[in-house]
Amino acid sequence: MSDFLFDTHSHLDLLKSFDYTVQEIEKKRIYTIAVTNLPVLYQKLITKVDSKYIKPALGFHPELIDQYQKYIPEMWKLLPDARYIGEVGLDFKIGKDSKVLQTTFFEELISRCNDIGGKILTIHSRGSAKEVISIIGNNFNGKYILHWYSGNLKDLHIGISNGAYFSINYAMVTSSSGQKIIESIPNERLLLESDSPFILINKKPFSTLEIDKVVTKLAAIKNISFEAMLHILYNNFKILLNNA
Repeated sequence: MSDFLFDTHSHLDLLKSFDYTVQEIEKKRIYTIAVTNLPVLYQKLITKVDSKYIKPALGFHPELIDQYQKYIPEMWKLLPDARYIGEVGLDFKIGKDSKVLQTTFFEELISRCNDIGGKILTIHSRGSAKEVISIIGNNFNGKYILHWYSGNLKDLHIGISNGAYFSINYAMVTSSSGQKIIESIPNERLLLESDSPFILINKKPFSTLEIDKVVTKLAAIKNISFEAMLHILYNNFKILLNNA
């Protein structure tokens, strides 16, 4: 599996090139967690995708909680049967006016996921890393990935101690702040993400199909070969899936 690639956070349903990207993911066998921003969008995606390589994730983006509160009951209805959960979390930067609602929702989500067990969550934590990590705690009954982590190093180390994984994208490996964070993450907690289509490369949306570019940059930051980095990432992803 030396050529195995994966993407733990792609907004596949938002791509203009949806059909083409799905075909190429199948061809290249890139295991992709396709996050969604609302329960209704998750329901729509699962009717459009039937693939062993693409796994739709049930999401409710924190920036949308306030505007789309009517979908909260649908989230709880769908949760028991969804193994992958995301994009979920807290946003105290752009979504600062809905902090209380976001927090109440996220606390209930984590509680329900703990009760059910075996979920894999990909989590948004912009301006709220401390709160996200605190709510999840140190005994989460499943696995969770902090997507595009941008908090401080103190909270990063608490997250590491609590079992967090961290998905790395092209914006992180090409910025000084992102590189500093990456250097502090143990190799065994690293995963890949595209966050497509929200990251640009050469003024075009970065794609799941280019995820090997993240591996190349990540290997350089960690001062190991591309092959060694790929092997580490494959093992991490395998452990994530098998032990949730």
